[in-house]
Amino acid sequence: MILTFSILLVMSSLLMIVLVLMHKGRGGGLSDMFGGGASSSLGGSSVAERNLDRITVGIAVIWVVCIFALGLLLKVSN
Repeated sequence: MILTFSILLVMSSLLMIVLVLMHKGRGGGLSDMFGGGASSSLGGSSVAERNLDRITVGIAVIWVVCIFALGLLLKVSN
């Protein structure tokens, strides 16, 4: 069980890094490489940016759950 949560934690951590880098910041980000900058300059946030936000929040929730689960499992195992 600990191994499963550890693998899930590593995978969600790497995915979080990629997703956060894809967000557009003040000066633009990696999302501009994929055409995110042109559509967002036309006004408001695009559907792709909103979906990216939702996916990022979902992965962040999975990451936090893995942290708590590993903490509880390691505490019980000692």
